[in-house]
Amino acid sequence: MQKCSRRTLAAGPVQRRHDAGFSLLELMVVVVILSILALVVVPRVIDRPDQARVARAQSDIAAISSALNLYRLDNFRYPTTEQGLQALVSEPTSEPAPANWAANGYMDRLPVDPWGQPYQYLQPGVHGDFDVFSYGADAAPGGTGIDADVGSWTQG
Repeated sequence: MQKCSRRTLAAGPVQRRHDAGFSLLELMVVVVILSILALVVVPRVIDRPDQARVARAQSDIAAISSALNLYRLDNFRYPTTEQGLQALVSEPTSEPAPANWAANGYMDRLPVDPWGQPYQYLQPGVHGDFDVFSYGADAAPGGTGIDADVGSWTQG
């Protein structure tokens, strides 16, 4: 057994005084660093929502194009412009009637573009066998920047 003096037992563990929190100077340094980071990063992130919308439109168009190609594999032709993209979700009733339309369809539902408008479809297309496109933020043909049309012809 160890011998303990009365003094050690009575005093208990040695207590140190700790300063809790940060000094004003430390807080100011952190605020300055965060401000500098914000000045550098924010200008690069500001236009990201527009880029994200265009990327989502391109992704939707790629999915629709894949479904159209599956439709063609089964039925030997693309849906007509009149049948539209709805032919991917429900069996067309107008001519030419698809001979081998998939029982569950080719898509669960048709997406709308990131600006809340339906995707457009032309068959035959101006740029290929078919065109699937969005008119962009302005919902009108043409445009530049965020208002530019996004279509199957811009897919890589």
